[in-house]
Amino acid sequence: MSEFAHIAGKRPRPQGRRSEFRGSGAKMVAEDNLRVVRSGGSKLNFRRAVFSADSKYLFCVSGDFVKVYSTATEECIYVLQGHSNLVTGIQLNPQNHLQLYSCSLDGTIKLWDFIDGILIKTFVVGCKLYAFFASVHLEDSVFIIVNKEIPDGFQLASLKLPKSPSQEVEAKELSFVLDYISQSPKCTAFGREGQYVVAARDLYMSVYFFKKKKTFRFSLPSGNKKNCNNIFTCIACHPKEDCIASGHQDGRIRLWRNFNDNKNYTYTSLHWHHDVVMDLAFSIEGTSLLSGGRESVLVEWRGGIEKNKEFLPRLGGTIEHISASPGGDLFCTCHSDNKIMIIHRNLEVSAIIQGLVKDSVVNTGLMIDPRTKALVMNGKPGHLQFYSLQNDKQLYNLDIVQQEYVNDPGLVHIELMKAAFSSQGNWLATVEQRHEKEAELELQMKLWEFNEQQQGFILNTRINMPHEDHVTALCFSDTENSETPTLVTTSKDGHFKVWILTDDSDIYKQAMGWTCDFVGSYHNYQATNCCFSEDESLLAVSFEEIITIWDSATWELKCTFCHRPGKIKNLCFGRQTCSKYLLGTTEKSFLCCWNLLTCALEWSVQLSVIVLEPDPNSDNIAAMSWSSGGSDLFVFKPSEPRPLCIQKSICREKVQCAVFVPRDVPESFISEDYQWLNKSQFYFLNESQDLMTFSTKSPEEKLTPTSKQLIAEESLPTTPFYFLMGKHRKQQETNPNEMMVNELIYHPSAEDIPAISELLQTPAHVLPSASFLCSMFVNSLLISKGTKSAEEIPDDIEMESGKATDDSDEENDISEKVQKSTNDTIIEDEIIPQLSKTQERELRKLRKVDYNWMCSL
Repeated sequence: MSEFAHIAGKRPRPQGRRSEFRGSGAKMVAEDNLRVVRSGGSKLNFRRAVFSADSKYLFCVSGDFVKVYSTATEECIYVLQGHSNLVTGIQLNPQNHLQLYSCSLDGTIKLWDFIDGILIKTFVVGCKLYAFFASVHLEDSVFIIVNKEIPDGFQLASLKLPKSPSQEVEAKELSFVLDYISQSPKCTAFGREGQYVVAARDLYMSVYFFKKKKTFRFSLPSGNKKNCNNIFTCIACHPKEDCIASGHQDGRIRLWRNFNDNKNYTYTSLHWHHDVVMDLAFSIEGTSLLSGGRESVLVEWRGGIEKNKEFLPRLGGTIEHISASPGGDLFCTCHSDNKIMIIHRNLEVSAIIQGLVKDSVVNTGLMIDPRTKALVMNGKPGHLQFYSLQNDKQLYNLDIVQQEYVNDPGLVHIELMKAAFSSQGNWLATVEQRHEKEAELELQMKLWEFNEQQQGFILNTRINMPHEDHVTALCFSDTENSETPTLVTTSKDGHFKVWILTDDSDIYKQAMGWTCDFVGSYHNYQATNCCFSEDESLLAVSFEEIITIWDSATWELKCTFCHRPGKIKNLCFGRQTCSKYLLGTTEKSFLCCWNLLTCALEWSVQLSVIVLEPDPNSDNIAAMSWSSGGSDLFVFKPSEPRPLCIQKSICREKVQCAVFVPRDVPESFISEDYQWLNKSQFYFLNESQDLMTFSTKSPEEKLTPTSKQLIAEESLPTTPFYFLMGKHRKQQETNPNEMMVNELIYHPSAEDIPAISELLQTPAHVLPSASFLCSMFVNSLLISKGTKSAEEIPDDIEMESGKATDDSDEENDISEKVQKSTNDTIIEDEIIPQLSKTQERELRKLRKVDYNWMCSL
């Protein structure tokens, strides 16, 4: 493995079919560029959400994207993608409520048609934009927050958007309005009819009047009294009156009036919040003021009177943003647990949009639920969250701790530390702990069984203090051929324990439960890792610097491996053709590979591996290392001396954990550098809790997730409308000469019928009335005949000779079959269906039926 060591250690420029590296990035020059992209799970609570004018849609910032949600169904309708950096502000176009503005750190402002999800225009400003504001009373200009050359120096600037037919326009006419303002858009607001703008930072508030072109500045004392902190946290302006509401660090709300005078200004205080006021918002008419904070309670102050207030409690995480719809019928709150709640005017929750919950530390790592293929990791405190990678949506939370969470930094809560699924997804094991200073460790392990009827995990066994010290790892042995599942846990107490499922029935009920079957140790060393081989015949357990191999049938120690110095951090067996190899990483930056057949070290390389993840669908293994330049990725097979793929600096931050997700439909990458992604998709999580993955698709091809790309022909059910859309054409194109000769119904393609094509392709809001379309639509469904017998023979003659022709129908059918087979031979490009006399007669009867009754539908 000398070549692997050479690449990992000295990092030369790869030769041959290997990828090129330019600078410190990781751009691979090949048939398709492999790039690192956000896979979803971005923050939905980064900025205030915005309602559409009719309150049917909700817009929210999500990383580089803007997501459009339905307020009724909670579904994501569009993903507006075009920015190359974090989106920092969104707002409806005041001149056209069907358009949306967005700004980003990439220095551009984009105008969208959110109904169709189309980018209309891009304004290139050329500097980082931190917030965006637009007023209906100031048509020519918008306002942005930009950064001065000095650190932490932000300014509010007016920007004139030029009118040009070009799709990309430069906007450079900047004029500065206010200096020394906060980066957060919550601390800037525009007053009644856009007459003035208010900005606050620290202990200072500035009010700029546009007509007077004059600025008034106000300050508050630093607050020497107990529990008094006057720092500004948010600003809101009354829509109808000259009134400014400000929130502060100590939980107070101040209502400012007469602020057009530095000496005669007044303010009144409202106080309910015991902690910082996170955001404020007036209702559309200004009759009430909404406030929220860390108490997770939405407070409505009616009329600005402290006694006249109502509450909506227990909303989950800290309320970070509050928005009101233009119609005044809905409110919206964004929470610290990456959740958006849509609330009716009567303070009743109507919809919840839940994103990927992000915690400071992901103790459980990334896992895949074998049943739902969902990503599973730590969620809310004491919960496991199941997240759909295809739909970028949380499926549900599983409450593991089953205790009420109190948001108090001084409390020591029960933490969910470890979790593991069985291979079939029938069992889930979790370990939770609570450890206060100078107190005994509290441990609890729970075994959850999947219930088919309830379609969820039900608690089966609770084990108090499964070990005497912290549990370091756990893994299942649950093959399809095994009679009973087996669970192995390792701990710092120097033991690993084997738990098996046994009959726990008594005279009252029949039940199955888990019990300890075997306890193993090695020279009282701390047990740090464990894993089963692919066929689950061997168990590998690491004890500090020693790796022990055990027979899973008899729990007999077979052999030991040692590589000094450094404790073993990661441990995994090879897969498929490489199942005879065992790999491990050490704290002293070594990656080692042992051959189980020869019981010898196969190779080792000095590499600071932080994540070691095998692909369950192939023999590939991904190793992620950390250096000063960022996180690097190496994909290799244990049996080959050279890595399959090397990606340097895929992330500037340290990667916490990673996982391979099996693909439903395998890819077929031609390039050898990307074939390791054919069967599985690779996801990783960095320290900023961004879920990242690799993709070869261009940004234009990734406007929406793959599962949301609407392909009509693939999603239509087998109904008359299904045939109307022409799904049967594939069968005709495949075997045009093998159509059944006695097929009675011919289903024309929608493309061949102009009436149907116009009906399906024309936008609904420009279509004529249904009564006008009815007759045209019904007539288009009738089958046209070009033969003389169907068009020119009078109906009365045909009816009189009906009885005579009935006797000869069989002969006609035979002759028509012969004629059809002849036509199929002669005509190759077009198939014309032939109808019998009886069918033609039935069609003429249908033609006389009065369809006027359908116009009234």
